[in-house]
Amino acid sequence: MPKKEILVVVSKIKEYIKSKKMMTSGDLAAGLSTEVYDLIDKAIKRCKANKRSTVRSDDL
Repeated sequence: MPKKEILVVVSKIKEYIKSKKMMTSGDLAAGLSTEVYDLIDKAIKRCKANKRSTVRSDDL
């Protein structure tokens, strides 16, 4: 299986975490992207179950 593309903006993640007085691990963006892929896949499944082709925020 090919490596999946990062779906999150790493600089924004780091900026947000830094604003909370914390540091960012090098593997955080990849882990967060994996979670985002899972969330999107679940939303797509729900959308299809409702016989729609447009994924909406309420599918999350």
